[in-house]
This record gives sequence, structure tokens and C-alpha cells, in this order.
Amino acid sequence: MSQINLHEIIQQQQEQLAAMQAQIQALLVAGGAGAGGTGGTTTGMHMKVAKPAIFNREAEKVGGFISACKLYIRMKLRGESVEGQVQWILSYVQGGSADVWKENVMEELESGQMEYEIAEEFLMTLKKEFSGGEEESVKAAELRKMEQGGRTMEEFIQEFKRAARGSGYEGRPLMEEFKRGMNGRIRRKLMEVENPLTSIEQWYKRATALDRNWRESKK
Repeated sequence: MSQINLHEIIQQQQEQLAAMQAQIQALLVAGGAGAGGTGGTTTGMHMKVAKPAIFNREAEKVGGFISACKLYIRMKLRGESVEGQVQWILSYVQGGSADVWKENVMEELESGQMEYEIAEEFLMTLKKEFSGGEEESVKAAELRKMEQGGRTMEEFIQEFKRAARGSGYEGRPLMEEFKRGMNGRIRRKLMEVENPLTSIEQWYKRATALDRNWRESKK
């Protein structure tokens, strides 16, 4: 495909995206002007949802960009085609070598070389392209430094789960990191149980129960 044709395709895609965004804005305005609610199926159209920040291929930002895109699509673009959702995502990929990647993707989409059943598949492709393994190493390092401290076990577990996702840790190594990070008094109690804990979910459940009991006894 010639450079001229490629730029024509990009321009057409951008025009289509602008038209789609105008339609969405019109629906939002119309929804706000109506009296009362319109039912559970259209609730998302009346809610304010933050749009993702421009993504310029920085590995440490790919996770947040993907989460923001998923939320916005779920709340605002559920009625759009997968192609329209992917084009919307691409409109927020800008800057430097990210533009080159975007042009290649748009060319492949136009020629039919690349198809997605759901937008989440495209987001996984984007993640593989830009994370470069750095996200996993960052998450792993964060997981290894986590400690419960003064937090409740419920709070610690939620933070631990967040760091564990995408860290590469699972099974026994994941349980060891959780055991290391919890407060010593809870860890000692769990190490004394008759039946050894064999899954991370068991560790979560027993640790939460012990932490609650300890806090209740301090009242």
C-alpha cells in the first residue's frame, strides 16, 4: 500500500472516529435533557466516566491505560461495534513510535489482516506490544516489598492481590511472599495450624479471620 493511500485511510478513520464521538456526545446531551430515568440498560450513558490519558507507549502506564479504556467502553461504548471501539482506543495512542505502531495496526485492520471478536483482545495485543516485560518486573518488585504494617488484613490482601496480578508469582512462591509480608503474630499463628494451608485462598481466609479476632480482642 502506498504512503498516500495509507494517509488517506488514516484520515478516513479519524473522520469516522470524530463522527462517532459526535454521536456519543449527542446521545449524552439528549439523555441529560430528558426527564427522569430511562431504565437500567441506559444508565451508563448518563454517568460521567473519565477518558483515558494519551498513551505514548510508556511501559509503566500501559496497565492504567488499558483499565481506563475497559471502563469507558463498558460504560459508554457498549453499543458500538468492535471496530468502532478499537478505533476509539487507537485515537488515544499518540506520540513517537506509538504513531508508527498505530499506522501499522490501522493498515492491517483496513486490509482485513487483523480481526478481533471483542475490544479486550485488541487491548491484550497492545499490552504485549508495549509492556516489554517491564510491567511484570515492576509488579514483582512491588510484591516483594509489601508489608501489612498497621493495615487490616482485608486492606493488605487487596493491595497484595493488586500487586500479584501480572507479577508472574503463583502457587508456592506467591504464598511465601504473602506469608513474609503479613504481621509476625498472624504468621506465627498460621504456621502452628494442624493442617497446613495449601492454597493462597486458604491463606487469605485464615489470615483474615485471625486478624479480625485479634483486633476484636483489643477493643
